[in-house]
Amino acid sequence: MLLGALLAALTLSGIAASPAVADDGSTASGSEEYDYHFSGIVKLDDKPLEGVAITIDGGGFKETVDTDVEGRWKIGVPEKAKYTLTVDESTLPKGIIVEGDSASQEVEFGLTQTKVVNLFLGEGVRETTSFADQFVERIFNGLNFGLLLALAAIGVSLIFGTTGLTNFAHAEMVTFGAIMALVFGVILNLPLWLAILVALILSGVFGWAMDAGLWRPLRRKGLGLIPLMIVSIGLSLALRYVFQFFIGGKTYQLPGAGAAKIELFGPIKLSVIDMVSMGTSIVVLIAVAIWLTRTRIGKATRAISDNPALAAASGIDVDRVIRIVWILAAVLAGLAGILWAYFRPGVKWDMGMHILLLIFAAVILGGLGTAFGALVGAIIVGLLVEISTLWLPPDIKYVGALVVLIVILMFRPQGILGRRERLG
Repeated sequence: MLLGALLAALTLSGIAASPAVADDGSTASGSEEYDYHFSGIVKLDDKPLEGVAITIDGGGFKETVDTDVEGRWKIGVPEKAKYTLTVDESTLPKGIIVEGDSASQEVEFGLTQTKVVNLFLGEGVRETTSFADQFVERIFNGLNFGLLLALAAIGVSLIFGTTGLTNFAHAEMVTFGAIMALVFGVILNLPLWLAILVALILSGVFGWAMDAGLWRPLRRKGLGLIPLMIVSIGLSLALRYVFQFFIGGKTYQLPGAGAAKIELFGPIKLSVIDMVSMGTSIVVLIAVAIWLTRTRIGKATRAISDNPALAAASGIDVDRVIRIVWILAAVLAGLAGILWAYFRPGVKWDMGMHILLLIFAAVILGGLGTAFGALVGAIIVGLLVEISTLWLPPDIKYVGALVVLIVILMFRPQGILGRRERLG
């Protein structure tokens, strides 16, 4: 009921309404099966340029078209979201480049289904970024991604360590946090810090409700781990399509998303959001480490991971500790979802599913059931994903991380830290 009441605000506010149709009359030279289109005309000194390659890339979609004899181009895209438009400057006349810092620019739709993009050309020579500078820049992007991935991965590891459950619905816990931030930060227009705080509180309530309403009753019935995993898959699908029902299939932006990057030193450029994201992740991860190693509940959590029966015999309230673990894991997942919405950027109904495999990869790479191993694994995966784009197309950048996972496990099957019996 809590989820339905909160998400109903989206429908009542008209956020899922379809935009009005517009047509700029440009000649189609790209895919026509989509409702949304980018288009334009490429000219130099009022003369159309034929054969200029234009690429639209974003959200797993990528397509390239060439301008026609009138210099016109048009590309259909599957959803109304933010994309990157890139002009292949090698297809322009010699000595001509796209004006600006780069041949790429971010483009997005307004109120219509068609966006006309104006490209300004001029004489010049493009200054390219060296491989070393690109490498350093991607290391920082990888650390940012790895830290937010660690927040979600530690939650998965905590749940697995205390209950043995491989929770596929963790992806929807990630999505839930981002959607709640969207509801309170955009729809209800609360200050961003307050919207995030409310989203995290509701994420904790969401985790408590899932354990109290589903997982604890199933544990008491003695359901095996395989049936529990299948239940988590079904729960994941159900929640995912509940999200889609309320917010639709489009991508929405949180306040401040896509902020300009600031040149810090050398090739390193980070936006204020990036710096806040990395700082927040580090502080939260340190707090979780202290909680696991210094507090009574944290030590009890580790004891249950070692031996639940012995922990119960020693007077530890196992159900209470597991309930706390579910709440903490949900809060961490919700925070990861909010940071992921800024990193992508965008909130979408299935956004958690896009990184679920990487979350599991981080947990397995670090060592099943070890929270600190999940942290190490997440940072490695994040770095590999971002650095791999130096050689791999962005659409398949996750493949490199998964290949490395397989290679490492061939030589160290228990993972990097490799102590399954320990959680922290």
